[in-house]
Amino acid sequence: MISYTSLGSGSRGNCTLVRQGRTLLMVDCGFTLRETQRRLARVDLVPGDITAILVTHEHSDHAKGVESLARTFAIPVYMSHGTSVALKLPRMAHYNIIHGGAELQFGEIDVKAISVPHDSREALQFIFQAQQNRLGVLTDLGHLSNHVIEHYKTCHGLVLEFNHDTEMLRKGPYPYSLQKRVGGDWGHLNNEQAAALLSHIPYEQLQQVVVSHISEKNNCEERVMAVLQNALPDLAKVIVADQENGFPWLHLG
Repeated sequence: MISYTSLGSGSRGNCTLVRQGRTLLMVDCGFTLRETQRRLARVDLVPGDITAILVTHEHSDHAKGVESLARTFAIPVYMSHGTSVALKLPRMAHYNIIHGGAELQFGEIDVKAISVPHDSREALQFIFQAQQNRLGVLTDLGHLSNHVIEHYKTCHGLVLEFNHDTEMLRKGPYPYSLQKRVGGDWGHLNNEQAAALLSHIPYEQLQQVVVSHISEKNNCEERVMAVLQNALPDLAKVIVADQENGFPWLHLG
């Protein structure tokens, strides 16, 4: 049974944990060292429990705390070459460069790195498999490429970006240039785009959908749910992540 939770999800910091048996993987660390430790304690974990950190891209809400956490506790880190260059990280023996399509194994969890379109140097997202259960983490991408759909349509659980509502973004406080970036093909998924991915996954196969990375200024839970009502037969499988609490431990299998 693969288990997963979030320490926080949103524009002010992101961190997802995936666990199978004694293997614990962290996807991104967008919080300071002290805040990360506080949030780990909230789910009865300490940094020493972490097997490895996987970094999706260099933006601060995903990578702010990676270096300090990895250095302080000697945790192996995996990221693309582009991400490592953008972060200007010092050379450390426990930093590992991976690429889109890379297949990794950590204890009882197999991981595949997926290249995605995002306005960063070389963004990756990840699919985790333990036994027959597949969990997809898919945030921070501007559109659903055929490549992305092909890989994620086999997942049983998704941590999926519902970043913005197009109308709220258009009428919101962001300047036009930022609206274009967020809503563009290399920005973030809007509600309709995220929901469209679900049409490629058999409803009977899909155990859980976690609505993640919701913009606090350009989206709201009510608008997300309105879109999902048209995409799913019912909303019993939907969980909404938030900035402060993330979401509680969930289980596939």
